[in-house]
Amino acid sequence: MSELLKTLNNVRTLRAQARECSLETLEEIFEKLSAIVEDRCKEAEEEREKSEERAHKKLEYLKMLAADGIEPAELLQGTASSKDTNKKQRVPRPPKYKYTDEKTGESKTWTGQGRTPAGIKEGLEQGKSLEDYQIK
Repeated sequence: MSELLKTLNNVRTLRAQARECSLETLEEIFEKLSAIVEDRCKEAEEEREKSEERAHKKLEYLKMLAADGIEPAELLQGTASSKDTNKKQRVPRPPKYKYTDEKTGESKTWTGQGRTPAGIKEGLEQGKSLEDYQIK
């Protein structure tokens, strides 16, 4: 909370500050604060009405579903499967480089994307080039 809000929220401090202002200034401040409070009350009321309307609509939809013999969970199951079918699967990239893993002795491949494998990294540090590992 800012210092100004702390002052406005403390009656003793507010009275001390009010003694330094003229009555006209205090009335002007009161009018502005009243307008702000009214605006906030209207916003809170509108939000409450929207919330009540949404709850009423939900209840109506549940009644309609119950009348048709449909469970709400059935609707959610239907949307989950449709989302899965809409996803595009990325096609794996073909490998560009081939190297032998020193620890296991296996022959492995790398697409050239992501972190450089340790086997290729060690070879590069020893003076080899990426072209030495290229699959031809």
